Amino acid sequence: MTNPTEIIPGVIFYSYLSTMRKDKVGFLMHNTLVLQVSGHFTLETASQKISMNGGQMLLIGKNQLGQITKTPLPGENYETIVISLQEDLLRKIALEEQIDIQQKYTGPPNILIPGNDFLQGYFQSVIPYVRNPAEKLTTAMGILKVSEGVKLLMHTMPELKDFLFDFSEPYKIDLEKFMLSNFHFNLPVEKFAQLTGRSLAGFKRDFHKVFGMAPRHWLQEKRLTEARHLIEKRNKKPSAIYLDLGFESLSHFSHSFKKKFGKAPSECL
Repeated sequence: MTNPTEIIPGVIFYSYLSTMRKDKVGFLMHNTLVLQVSGHFTLETASQKISMNGGQMLLIGKNQLGQITKTPLPGENYETIVISLQEDLLRKIALEEQIDIQQKYTGPPNILIPGNDFLQGYFQSVIPYVRNPAEKLTTAMGILKVSEGVKLLMHTMPELKDFLFDFSEPYKIDLEKFMLSNFHFNLPVEKFAQLTGRSLAGFKRDFHKVFGMAPRHWLQEKRLTEARHLIEKRNKKPSAIYLDLGFESLSHFSHSFKKKFGKAPSECL
């Protein structure tokens, strides 16, 4: 089985690991409901670190950068179900339920969902769909299942209405603070612009005012400077840090490091 498996392309995913831990860093574009079947799940963003074990549920807010760590526990596999709550579906539900949100959501971006009989029943009802991908769950059936989950969340925690149905554009946030907290994420400049509430042109203009150089140049310099600090002052091995600092390969990191500092990362240990 491919890992993760797309049960409904772009909407419902099933991840399974039997022995090894797996880390993934990326851009979380949509509101997402994570159902943890077994094993240990950790999400770390610039502002939060949340963990959960089997039987727990987490609601992740849209437009975030984060690192996800999946860890099988002794005596059990890692299984998780990820449901992408895409904006088109949420808008449809908002129309059906006559939901009108007038203000931007300002609460925590990621929320652990307390369990109850309704949500636990929903949780158990989704598992057979993802464990039997050969049964070919239709998209229509999958969307019904996602809609059911959204409505149960609102029934259980009415305050989530502002979280789920905030369709406003991101505010123009503090660019310097955001970039200093998130420079290590390996994302295109266009995504950084979107997350700070700016057009690409506006982002580049504001970036140069704040940092005095182009975004790509600054990102490279910042990541390499941080790498040197971690290697020289914290005794970190290059192989242990290059991914966390946004480099796609160890060879690319080593080449860039030597070009900037005149010596290979291993020579700084």
